[in-house]
Amino acid sequence: MTGPATPVGYAQLWRADPAGWSAAGAAWRALTDPLRHRADALDARAAALRPGWSGGAATGAQGRLGGLRTDLTDVLPALLEVDQTLAELAARLRVAKARLAAAVAHAEAGGLSIDRTGAVRPGPGRPRPQAGPAVVQVAAEVRGALALAGAADREAAGRLTGLATAAVTGWVSVPPAWRPPPGATPAEVSRWWSGLTPAERRWLVRHEPARVGGLDGVPVAARDQANRLLLAERRAELAARRRRLLRPVPSGPAELARLAGLTRVEAALRGLDGLAERLTARGDPRAYLLGLDPAADGRAVVALGNPDRAGAVLTYVPGMTADLADAPGELGRAARVLDRCAALAPTEEAAAVLWLDYDAPDFLTEASGARQAEEAGPALHRFQEGLRASHDAPPARQTVLGHSYGSLVVGAAARDHGLSADALVFVGSPGVGVDHAAELRMPPGQVWSATAPDDVIRLTRPPEELARRAVLAGTPLGPVLAVLPGDHELWFGRDPSDPRFGGRSFPSGRHGHTGYWDPGNPALDGMARIVLGR
Repeated sequence: MTGPATPVGYAQLWRADPAGWSAAGAAWRALTDPLRHRADALDARAAALRPGWSGGAATGAQGRLGGLRTDLTDVLPALLEVDQTLAELAARLRVAKARLAAAVAHAEAGGLSIDRTGAVRPGPGRPRPQAGPAVVQVAAEVRGALALAGAADREAAGRLTGLATAAVTGWVSVPPAWRPPPGATPAEVSRWWSGLTPAERRWLVRHEPARVGGLDGVPVAARDQANRLLLAERRAELAARRRRLLRPVPSGPAELARLAGLTRVEAALRGLDGLAERLTARGDPRAYLLGLDPAADGRAVVALGNPDRAGAVLTYVPGMTADLADAPGELGRAARVLDRCAALAPTEEAAAVLWLDYDAPDFLTEASGARQAEEAGPALHRFQEGLRASHDAPPARQTVLGHSYGSLVVGAAARDHGLSADALVFVGSPGVGVDHAAELRMPPGQVWSATAPDDVIRLTRPPEELARRAVLAGTPLGPVLAVLPGDHELWFGRDPSDPRFGGRSFPSGRHGHTGYWDPGNPALDGMARIVLGR
């Protein structure tokens, strides 16, 4: 980095290696495991000393070991913050380099040249009067790329300087005197957090990670630090449940329930381990853990890229059967949309969030009702409000995408509570709880839908229509009804892909109910273009 007062030069940005900064951050993050192991070893040493050693010296030794352990664990959030800082620097440098490359391409296409200082000039044989407007345009593009890189550099330098100072003065201070009460809005939470000192924030992340990790309105970086500190504890909870379920019980219904529970817990453990692998992976984009709950079927909220910094943010809500075991695969779907965003707009920074913070139906009997979708509405509403409140840049374009039953979750939340979003997208939808896009309280033209021609969701019908068809099945009208498409009414309202719904549609190939993210499916490009606002 150049330091807070030195501008980033053209040649310097051209040579910059974002991947190197990401790797450096990952190396700092990798120190967290050895520190945890060392802290655990101190705990074990202290426990071994207690039975056979007493008196003043023993008390002093125990205090010293405890202090050393505290010193080790207090530094854990700082290591994660270094990783975040360098990963975000890398992400912004990558965008700046893409903008610089685009400026160079424009210059070459216009017969202009750019020297090592970034100065733009007419090429040989190109008179300046003719090249004047093009020179001005390319020079502005170069300046914009350098300005973005300079701002990223200064911000990263400032954050690292703050951490270096804290290493000398102490990582944490006394706890803040006040906490936002239950029910505080994300905007109120954001104002509270902004009023804390950096040391108070570190104290909260270190000592109250469960509170910080789950508070909508707290910046994504702090939530990620808090939830990563809880990750080992959350896995231990699942492992303890597995150990309990390994104990046999008398045969019969209780044994069947035990085996079913054991299957679910082992699947959840595999899912959690898959998420943990992605959280510790090197490479881009960096993952941010915004929520994790191993209870019941398990829940997770994970972002790829930092939504607080990105100009375009996708929130993806999966559908029926989605749980902690499915989280790695569902995150892969969000990643594929983000990859297409990067391919379509390399000069823009985007982020994608997997929002699996609701009890998705496990069976068709559950999925035939709206209860679970309606219960999820307040949480999705708060989460989107939190993204707006914690965003640390000009307002982002926020898109919320629901697949299958997840589209009903999104629709019910928008209908009943409102969603802080600029666009809604439904794919493979059984209906979204309304009969017209206007009922979703979105800007005109910003409700989108795609349904594959071979998606079985097209066969869902309202209960009354199913009853009518059943009654007439034995009559001469039965065969006719079996092949008629119906009136575009699905289980939860009018098909959002029907023109009469009042939304906009985009195409999907014949990839079935789960293939909207398949390579080569035009639906994938459609989703990415909506996220980008194109």
